[in-house]
Amino acid sequence: ASVLGQFGEGFSYDLAMTSGLDVPQSGSHAYLIRSGRQKVAEARADDFAYTGRIKWSGMPGVELASSFQYQSDITQSDEGISATLFEAHADIRRGPWGLRALYARWDLDGSGTIAASDPAADGRDEQEGWYIEPSLTGSLGMIPGEFGVFGRYSYWDNNAGSSVIDSEMVQMNVGVNYWPISDVVLKFDVQAQDNDGAADDNGFNLGIGYQF
Repeated sequence: ASVLGQFGEGFSYDLAMTSGLDVPQSGSHAYLIRSGRQKVAEARADDFAYTGRIKWSGMPGVELASSFQYQSDITQSDEGISATLFEAHADIRRGPWGLRALYARWDLDGSGTIAASDPAADGRDEQEGWYIEPSLTGSLGMIPGEFGVFGRYSYWDNNAGSSVIDSEMVQMNVGVNYWPISDVVLKFDVQAQDNDGAADDNGFNLGIGYQF
């Protein structure tokens, strides 16, 4: 269920109530946000998630927004592990130049009914990350379509609440996109990681996008 509207000059808001996360409470994926995603058709909804967003798009090619989400128990049980998400982002495109940036942070609260249910045990009571991505798009003479180049610097830490676990992850991507027509894109990028306490996942990515 959601409500949306506009106010002021270029401002809009969104409010939503949805099925929430269902994160595991034990094992290597305990309290990792990504592990709590559900298939909506079969989602447990003992505890809903409540989300609000304010967005400003009062200038052509510019979007600035911030979101907040709250769930009283992300384990969908009686553990009482509440969670809040704060997010802020910018998506700017002026002529051939573009810039995207995003920051997000989860805070998990509550030690549960048993010691093993404490998200702070592995520092997962705080999880945060951000990225910044400049880009340039344009045509190349007689070649049809458009080309784009971009670079993205990303940082994330899924154990940010721990002062003893080295869990900072850093990744750099540099790539090129080609749009033969406006609704089709061919994508290629190279990624390099520099991670604390984990193997670096270096390599390249190939992709095709199509919108209709």
